[in-house]
Amino acid sequence: MQQGDATIAAADLGGTSDEEAIRRVLAGDRDAFAVLVERYQGRTFRLALRVLRDEESARDAVQDALLKAYSALPRFRGRSSFYTWLYRLVMNQCLDLKRRDKSDHHVEWEDGGPGGSDANMPLPPEVGGVRFAPAASLMRQELRQRIAEAIERLPDGPRETLILREVDGLSYAEIAEAQDIPKGTVMSRLHYARKQLQTDLIEMGVATRDDERVGEQPK
Repeated sequence: MQQGDATIAAADLGGTSDEEAIRRVLAGDRDAFAVLVERYQGRTFRLALRVLRDEESARDAVQDALLKAYSALPRFRGRSSFYTWLYRLVMNQCLDLKRRDKSDHHVEWEDGGPGGSDANMPLPPEVGGVRFAPAASLMRQELRQRIAEAIERLPDGPRETLILREVDGLSYAEIAEAQDIPKGTVMSRLHYARKQLQTDLIEMGVATRDDERVGEQPK
């Protein structure tokens, strides 16, 4: 199927649910897979870019994961959402690429930092449980860079878990499914990541300690 045809197919079936699109693909309607591609390729590319920090590698990872998803679709049992299943395929593809390529590519967050997509947008009052000092808004650009640096210093597991929760908004159960880890591990990784992030940003002088905040209730 040509890219133009896929775009037309996605537009024609735009209101189709994931479940219906999957049913159509399995029934022989290949064009229906374009709905899923159109719906999720942007989100999965942002995931791949955050993990790989290289646009070309991120595009390759998403393309390969989508091909694997198409081939493996008959084995998809629907125990999780299609997006969670695809997310895991993309993450695995990214980790495979990282193992094969040890070069240290670096790009900034595609939005300049985890706090927003526009340099003129106000910063959120907190990220990952870290509450910012009142004067932080006066140095928005520097603060975004500091947040990105602090997140980059986290170990791979806690960093990826924090991003899935704080940036992509996945539930604890969805993160556990995407990373193939127990829910308790998700909670411990988030606790570690938030504490470390808080410590780093406090040392930078851009955050305040909130000892009363002990975490979230799992969802």
